[in-house]
Amino acid sequence: MNKKFFQLACVACICMCLTSCYTYTFTVGDGPQSGATVQAKNHYFVYGLAQGKQSDHKEMAGNAENYGVTIKHTFIDGLINSLTFGIYTPTTTIVQK
Repeated sequence: MNKKFFQLACVACICMCLTSCYTYTFTVGDGPQSGATVQAKNHYFVYGLAQGKQSDHKEMAGNAENYGVTIKHTFIDGLINSLTFGIYTPTTTIVQK
């Protein structure tokens, strides 16, 4: 019984450690030109099922016609997610002009 429980716990731990962060990147126009960067947080709750405040990449880019957008989980986002056991799940939006 103990050996089987230990094996199951090891498999669960390995599965949790092998989860990855996602990064979503897209380019508008010809892509970033000036190198200026703007960051904002997106707020999700209960493993991302409920949405809170989200950033608007068009508003963050201002009047720029060429820019790149990256939406990802940073290390801090993952740390906050793990500390709250998935109740609060932030992501970061980065706009490069």
